[in-house]
Amino acid sequence: MKKAAVWVWLVIVPVFCARAGEATKDEAPEWKAGVAAAVITPKMPLPMAGYAGRKEPAEGTEQELFAKALAIQDRDGNRVVFLTMDLIGVIERLRTAVAEQVQQKYQLPPHALLMNASHTHCGPAYGRDEAKEYFESLTQALVDIVGKSLDGLEPAALSYCYARCGFAMNRRTPTEAGYRNHPNPDGPVDHTVPVLRVARADGTLRAVLFGYACHNTTMGFRKWLGDYAGYAQEYFEQDHPGVTASFLMGCGADQNPYPRSELPYAQKHGRSLATAVEAALEVGQRTPLHQRPLHGPLRSALEPVALESVAEGRPDFPYPVQVVRFGNDLAVIALASEVVVDYSLRLKRELTKPDGPAIWVAGYSNVYNDYVASQRVLEEGGYEASNTPWKPSLEERIVGKVHELFGRTNP
Repeated sequence: MKKAAVWVWLVIVPVFCARAGEATKDEAPEWKAGVAAAVITPKMPLPMAGYAGRKEPAEGTEQELFAKALAIQDRDGNRVVFLTMDLIGVIERLRTAVAEQVQQKYQLPPHALLMNASHTHCGPAYGRDEAKEYFESLTQALVDIVGKSLDGLEPAALSYCYARCGFAMNRRTPTEAGYRNHPNPDGPVDHTVPVLRVARADGTLRAVLFGYACHNTTMGFRKWLGDYAGYAQEYFEQDHPGVTASFLMGCGADQNPYPRSELPYAQKHGRSLATAVEAALEVGQRTPLHQRPLHGPLRSALEPVALESVAEGRPDFPYPVQVVRFGNDLAVIALASEVVVDYSLRLKRELTKPDGPAIWVAGYSNVYNDYVASQRVLEEGGYEASNTPWKPSLEERIVGKVHELFGRTNP
C-alpha cells in the first residue's frame, strides 16, 4: 500500500506588524478578501470518474468545469484560502502538490488551505496514468488561482447566513434483504444551505461561498458537467454579474438528488439551490434580519486522527480534520473523503451553542479515498458501510478530533 501523507496540526498565531506611516491595527479593515477562478475542463480525451461502468472517454462538454479560490485575511494578517473544484475528490497526490507549492510561493501554510471537491461524477479521473498531462496542468491552475486570490485581497465585510433546499434525499432504504440504494423520504437529511457572504467596502456583493449535503450525481452520461452544483454557481453568477459563486460540498455520502438521470433535473436542482442562496442572503428584503456579521480573529487548524483498518496488517490511516474559525461567529469544519450526513447532524447538535459560532460542516475535503460511515450506518449495513474499510471506532475518533481542534481555535 502506498505510504499515506503525514498531516501536522498547526494553528495560525496572530501577528501584527506596523511600519511608520501605516495604519494602526484599529484603523486597518477588519477583513480583506480576494477571489479567482479558472476553467479546468480537460482539453483532451480522458476517462471519467465516479462510475465504473463508463469505460470510454468523455464525449464532450455539457458545461465547463471550474476551480475557484476565495482568500480571506483578518486585520492581523492571518489568511485562509478556500479552494473549490468541480472534481470527484481531492486525491492525496493533488493535495500534496498544491499545498507544497502554495506554501513555497505564497507562504500559505497547509492548515490555512482548505481544498474541497464538489464530487461531480461527470469530471475526469485525473489520477490515472493517462491523465498525467492534465494532472500537471490542473495543479498549476490551482496554484495560480490561489496566488491570484491572495494578490487580489481588498477590504471586505463578511457575514454568515443560511436557508434550506429540498431536493436531497437519503438513499438508504431498509428492506427485508438489507439496505438498498433507493430514495428514502424517511431517512436523515441535512437540507441546510450555509452561505458566506463577501461584500466590498462599499457594501456591494463580491462573492458567495455556499454549501449543500448531496451527491452531485443527477447525471452519469459521458460529458463534462458540474451537475447541480455547477448549475447553481452558473445561475447565481448570471443573476448577479460580477459576483463569484463557489460551492463547498457537504456530508452527502448517503444523499442523492431526486429526481435524477435527466439533464433538466440537474438544471432544476441547480436553480433550486441558487434560489436558496438568494433566500439566505434575503435578496429583495428591505431590512435583512438574518445576516450574522463575522469578526476575527481568523484561526485555522489541521491535524490527522488515526483510523484503524478492518484489514489485518493494514496500517492506520491519518485522516485529516480541519477547522477554520471566524472568531466566535462561524466555524467551518472540513472532513475528508465521503462522509455520511450523520456527522454533520451530530457536530452541529454538539457544537452549536447560543453564545457560540455557527457550525458549518463540509465533507470531501483535503483527501479523497473511501467512504466514512457513521456507527449507525455500519450497524445497519448497506453500500456505504461495505465501502468503509475502517473499524467502528472511526466516528468517535473523528468527532473527538473535531472537538479538540474546535477548542484549540477558540479565540
